[in-house]
Amino acid sequence: MALTVEHAKVLAQSTLADYEHERAATKRVITAVPASGNDYAPDARSMKALDLAWHVAITELFFLNAVCTGQFSRGENKRPDDIRNAQDVLAWYEKNTLPALERAKGLSGEQLAKVVDFFGQIQLPAVSFLSLMVRHGVHHRGQLSAYLRPMGAKVPSIYGPSGDSK
Repeated sequence: MALTVEHAKVLAQSTLADYEHERAATKRVITAVPASGNDYAPDARSMKALDLAWHVAITELFFLNAVCTGQFSRGENKRPDDIRNAQDVLAWYEKNTLPALERAKGLSGEQLAKVVDFFGQIQLPAVSFLSLMVRHGVHHRGQLSAYLRPMGAKVPSIYGPSGDSK
């Protein structure tokens, strides 16, 4: 069954509503990262906590921008020097992803149904990348939430109370 422009628009509306719900939990997890935990990583192959928080934030913007423009672009995803703690990540996240979210909400069904190339690896309708964005963010937010207790922080509510919020 081919994706119609009407279906693409409905999928986008549903996925972006889901994303807005997930954003709230993401912000709670990023907020919970203590400044003393910036360099925490459970092992040498894992990202440090601050870099992982940055990865969550920057890749959401990466996907939103690609859906809005109809193309993925390789950009600089390195954490800027002025992002020194989780609160800086959170401020950047709010400032940059909210406008992109609003742009995505305004896309037409035609824009959302347009096939977008992901660096020659896969080609999918733009709307499909919104779902991938949500799943990617949830995955890495889960990693970051698992860092919190070893860093001495409390795990916030994500899909309901955590053991720390009861």
